[in-house]
Amino acid sequence: MTQLPGLLDIEAIRKDFPLLDRVVHDGKKIVYLDNAATSQKPRQVLDALNEYYEQHNANVHRGVHVLAEEATALYEGARDKVAAFINAPSRDEVIFTKNASESLNLVANMLGWADEPYRVDRETEIAITEMEHHSNIVPWQLLAQRTGAKLKWFGLTDDGRLDLSNIEEVITEKTKIVSFTLVSNIMGTVNPVEAIVRRAQDVGALVLIDASQAAPHMPLDVQALGADFVAFTGHKMCGPTGIGVLWGRQELLEDLPPFLGGGEMIETVSMHASTYAPAPHKFEAGTPPIAQAVGLGAAVDYLTAIGMDKIAAHEHAITEYAIKRLAEVPDLRIIGPTTAEDRGAAISFVLGDIHPHDVGQVLDEQGIAVRVGHHCARPVCLRYGIPATTRASFYLYSSPAEVDALIDGLEHVRNFFG
Repeated sequence: MTQLPGLLDIEAIRKDFPLLDRVVHDGKKIVYLDNAATSQKPRQVLDALNEYYEQHNANVHRGVHVLAEEATALYEGARDKVAAFINAPSRDEVIFTKNASESLNLVANMLGWADEPYRVDRETEIAITEMEHHSNIVPWQLLAQRTGAKLKWFGLTDDGRLDLSNIEEVITEKTKIVSFTLVSNIMGTVNPVEAIVRRAQDVGALVLIDASQAAPHMPLDVQALGADFVAFTGHKMCGPTGIGVLWGRQELLEDLPPFLGGGEMIETVSMHASTYAPAPHKFEAGTPPIAQAVGLGAAVDYLTAIGMDKIAAHEHAITEYAIKRLAEVPDLRIIGPTTAEDRGAAISFVLGDIHPHDVGQVLDEQGIAVRVGHHCARPVCLRYGIPATTRASFYLYSSPAEVDALIDGLEHVRNFFG
């Protein structure tokens, strides 16, 4: 096996993930390189989910029987774990949603309904970037259409970085919110948070960071980021689907209106009016994703035990090795940064004039799972004049041998298409 500096004990870690032993297509062992879409789940998370449903299943908060109390303790315990994981000043700043998309939509709707000084209206502007996932584009387009606000964005350089040369034109005195991804899901680019946050603060704009591709892969400290809101999702960080997180500064959560109405988010209700519970419950209407939160808590325990700094070092080594090996493939063009500096573990590429869907299909026949398409980031594909890309994305259980399998698979693709 190829030895790289900074690697985790891959063999030991892979034993925690049952699906990685799956055999597909005539006895080929799965090579899972689609981690930017979703991660696999360790036994520790699967066991936590099973134990919850088998031993503790009940609705939370209102019941006085033993199961309700246990379920509530597990659910709120998961909130404590997430708060510690992201270094939140208060557990009450952690809101559970169903995914990062809901978290981003939650902020957009809050600002559309807010009073001054937070209200987005026809006199204000919204700033995003050209590299955003659709989940961080469409909500702002909808808000701009409803309110008359102007939507502006940062463009991209030829090497897949944000073009901040016009930062004072994109973020102005009229800007109410700046929303951008910490790590691009299509190009892997790690964005310069400090420069963007500093400019936003200078003009009094709020900052929302989409950390969906960061939280699974590197230490995430919401206080160090300096943002007002941070969103991420559980299923990309070894947790189950159906659970996301929105972190927000306490004073903002107190001032901003709720997005969804229903049970648990209220303080009092009459037929004439209602008052709302304090955050976080103010933003968690109805029965929450209880089991999913428990599973996310178990995922946080798992990642924390390994160490996010060690996971980041492992992925950096794998990504650096992958970029080196991909450079050996004739006619292959990486879309985005071509070095491992300031980039994450997702690498998108095109292979000559072979359509990415054909690349993905032939790789699948070799047991290699990659993602093809525009990865919910179609503006990036338009910017670089390509219909789609093939994306290989790595995680804490990815190995140099899997990178080698990808390279061999791409050689098979080239031979197949002549």
